[in-house]
Amino acid sequence: MIGKNPNIALIGAGIMSATLGVLIKKLIPNAKLILFERLDQVAAESSNAWNNAGTGHSAFCELNYTPLRDGVVDISKALRISESFEISKQFWAYLKKTDWVDTPYPFINDIDHMSFVWGEENISFLQKRFRSLSSFPIFEDMQYSDDFQQIKNWIPLMMEGRNEREEIAVTKMDIGTDVNFGAITKSMIAYLQKFDDVEVLLSHEVKQFKKIDNAWLVEVTDLENDEDKTMAAEFVFIGAGGGALPLLEKSGIPEGRGYGGFPVSGQFLQCTNPEVILRHEAKVYGKAATGSPPMSVPHLDTRMLDGKRSLLFGPYAGFSTKFLKNGSFLDLPLSIEMHNVWPLLAAGVHNIDLTKYLIKQVTQSKEDRFEFLQKFYPEAKIEDWELITAGQRVQIIKKDEQEGGVLKFGTEIIVSEDKSMAALLGASPGASTSVSIMLDVLKQCFPNQIETDDWKKSLQEMIPSYGQSLIEDGDLCLKTRAYTTEILKLA
Repeated sequence: MIGKNPNIALIGAGIMSATLGVLIKKLIPNAKLILFERLDQVAAESSNAWNNAGTGHSAFCELNYTPLRDGVVDISKALRISESFEISKQFWAYLKKTDWVDTPYPFINDIDHMSFVWGEENISFLQKRFRSLSSFPIFEDMQYSDDFQQIKNWIPLMMEGRNEREEIAVTKMDIGTDVNFGAITKSMIAYLQKFDDVEVLLSHEVKQFKKIDNAWLVEVTDLENDEDKTMAAEFVFIGAGGGALPLLEKSGIPEGRGYGGFPVSGQFLQCTNPEVILRHEAKVYGKAATGSPPMSVPHLDTRMLDGKRSLLFGPYAGFSTKFLKNGSFLDLPLSIEMHNVWPLLAAGVHNIDLTKYLIKQVTQSKEDRFEFLQKFYPEAKIEDWELITAGQRVQIIKKDEQEGGVLKFGTEIIVSEDKSMAALLGASPGASTSVSIMLDVLKQCFPNQIETDDWKKSLQEMIPSYGQSLIEDGDLCLKTRAYTTEILKLA
């Protein structure tokens, strides 16, 4: 157990470290926090608004969260993700209500979340999904339609030029959201910087770790002054996005052995025609291509970025050996060590479809990308769209006794045996479920403290539903949702 005045190091100035930092300052007011960021600004990588889809991932529209297994739609993951996003909204509502965050524009906006499919087989799947999800209060507002005119009322832009006899179907949730994760991250870190015992060091790159007695020595380089420093911390959290894997390897903790990473980059088509942008108001998700990673589910999105409305379509997957958008092309080769080379090779053999998919994506022409957009928006004009590069994600590859190595989608927390270090690996749904993920970090790393009355009281103050199920308790779910909708002004 750490002391009452612990030194805590947070690595990476993204939404994960920011969230954990705010939680810790509430639960351990005397904690001394130091945040290291290799770039010269916070929220510049995965949390940056242009480096992610901005979807408040609540499983309302993301079909990859509800796989079809033996003819039955598995909704278990969708339920967990939806509940996790409701928890995030409660935390953000608390920050707003207490004036702990201050952004020039709303960091969260209401926007319809819709799933869009075509073809008999996909329509059958969407119907099954709708029936399964809408039986739970957390999804009870979901609407389904395969009526052309009804769908045209919902998404008129996407129906222009479309054959009325085409078999299509849509589900719609009015309480979806668009989130500027960069804005909320910057605001949380600005809040933390108000404390005298919180230090945010930008342009500081962590180079090595060394464990001594009950503390970690964190060796960092001040990139601006070309100066090396060593700082001690009783607890270290590695929340560096794609950069977490190399840092985990440098820590040398046995729990990190057998993990590898496969980097996937993303690109979007951004609409440049203001008239077109104003004629679409929804996040519309389709089905992912066979073998594609979750971040590659196609979607046509209305975005609100720093008060300005945008329209994006994608993502188109790409490949780079970088683990971060601002990383090095040597990231992937340098991450390969004896402990993870077999899991990496085995996962590659088991994911030939993914390899084929990425090759196809990388070799696409502008016309190929535009042709895929036209499946969503038939009347699109190629001159109205430009290609932009989004963020870099690293999919987890994990050692597996039976298969040698498996590609894991989602996030995973790696904790040292003595609970003095935690690292977060993985991507989607990531930022949307950041609060639940950081609560899991606290549960695993501070198991005794989190059971105390003081911690429970503080957590329930920030997250009213803490310790209760929003899936099983429908009344609580609806009450909580009404509360966050009012505070965050989402109605």
